[in-house]
Amino acid sequence: MSSVDPGKISVALVDDQPLVRMGLATMIGAEPDLEVVGEAADGSAALPMLRRTHPDVVLCDIRMPVLDGLGMLEQVTRDASLKDVRVVMLTTFELDEYVFEALRLGASGFLLKDAEPVALLDAIRVVADGGSLLAPTVTRRVIEEFGSSRRAANPHPRLGDLTEREREMVAWVATGRSNAEIAAELVVSPDTVRTHVSRAMVKLHARDRAQLVVFAIESGLKI
Repeated sequence: MSSVDPGKISVALVDDQPLVRMGLATMIGAEPDLEVVGEAADGSAALPMLRRTHPDVVLCDIRMPVLDGLGMLEQVTRDASLKDVRVVMLTTFELDEYVFEALRLGASGFLLKDAEPVALLDAIRVVADGGSLLAPTVTRRVIEEFGSSRRAANPHPRLGDLTEREREMVAWVATGRSNAEIAAELVVSPDTVRTHVSRAMVKLHARDRAQLVVFAIESGLKI
């Protein structure tokens, strides 16, 4: 039985660098609403820890020995007992070659390792609340890279269920813009954007905004 404070957001840290884990743990532990419940140096060691602690959010490095972040993420998303665990990947590079694959496998977001502490702490809260966190620079680089590749579009099987306006909103989401930014571009209210995006997520069975970005890119939706 876990001794996690039910009033706090539980966080697990997975990184092969002890100093990185220590820094993150110190920063997170200083927040009254956050609690570190486990640490691991690689994906293989992380899996039993995650099954034991069931954290709300996992901060996981992409590149690790034994089992890397992608391998761990794939097993987490396949494990029904971990369906409520949200994984945020940490990367050193804006255009890490594994970024899109991690999004496809179910990552709820990305953060650069040199992100400001307040941005990282806010990201934990956003993801724990059911949102997704995609650093705009990372998202836009992923989209540019995917767009320049020769991959054929693979439309989502439920794409036809979307209204024309919902398809448009999903395409805008895939640009990496926030609801407020999309609203400003289209001269509509943020609530209008939020409503259409939410309906599209339900119809496409997207677990969060990050997965909606993947569906849009793979389906070839463009503004």
